[in-house]
Amino acid sequence: MLVDDVPHRRVHRWTHLRQHLAGYGFLSPWLLGFFVLTLGPAASSLYLSLTDYGLMSAPRWVGADNYMQIATSDPRFRAAMNVTFTYVLLSVPLKLVFALAVAILLNRGLRGLNWFRAIFYLPSLIGGSVAIAVLWRQVFAGDGILNQVLMALFSYEGPSWIANPSTSIYTLIALAVWQFGSSMIIFLAGLRQIPQDMYEAASIDGAGRSRQFFKITLPLLTPVIFFNAVILTIDAFKAFTPAFVISDGTGGPIDSTLFYTLYLYQEAFTNFRFGYASALAWVLVAIIAAFTALSFLSAKYWVHYDD
Repeated sequence: MLVDDVPHRRVHRWTHLRQHLAGYGFLSPWLLGFFVLTLGPAASSLYLSLTDYGLMSAPRWVGADNYMQIATSDPRFRAAMNVTFTYVLLSVPLKLVFALAVAILLNRGLRGLNWFRAIFYLPSLIGGSVAIAVLWRQVFAGDGILNQVLMALFSYEGPSWIANPSTSIYTLIALAVWQFGSSMIIFLAGLRQIPQDMYEAASIDGAGRSRQFFKITLPLLTPVIFFNAVILTIDAFKAFTPAFVISDGTGGPIDSTLFYTLYLYQEAFTNFRFGYASALAWVLVAIIAAFTALSFLSAKYWVHYDD
């Protein structure tokens, strides 16, 4: 009987293996892309970050020297960090507030709701393009549209908002906040999931709109807020195109728009310091990972799920 069991087990194992092979066959395009286009370049970048590599010569091993230079003797790294953190800490909360406010308005059943959704979502589709960045530069230039409107309405001659070091970063923050459409759509979906009987019960108990918002809407939306906050923070750290186009790739004036990614680009493709740029890239990975980890660790104190 044991002998008769052997062919049966072999057939069972072969069938089991064929099922797994079929699954890996369907996964193979993704696996190929992951290993060839993601994991491979990441591993190469990690190696190059430990070398002195200028593209015209073979990489020379320097160990942690690139990271030591970043931490101790690179003033432009500190300038880029200040600009990037200012951008992240201002643009992300403002975008969340605008997205939630517009989502609440649209959730009230306005006539032509689909049109309003499309209109508010459109900037998220085109806002990251080069064309919009060029348009934004024209709006905030010294003779741009904004100053022309201010002169016509208030006889106020505004500065060149882009060329002024004290205001240039805020024009990029305004461009980021303008692209709140994708977060708005997610907030709107979250608002639709809140049971209406909770609001009816709160109204019967005498709770006004503001109390309902802080006691019902916000607590039940915290998972959506958490998701949007994490995604927007990661995207803000990776922002590149607006600063590159508006400052002509310099990060000026006086490094006031020197985003971290723009500085990384300059080190790699202007100064041809690919080893140093790779080290900068891995520092950025560590910063984003730290922010994401802190977000997940803090979530248990303020994110409320159904259970």
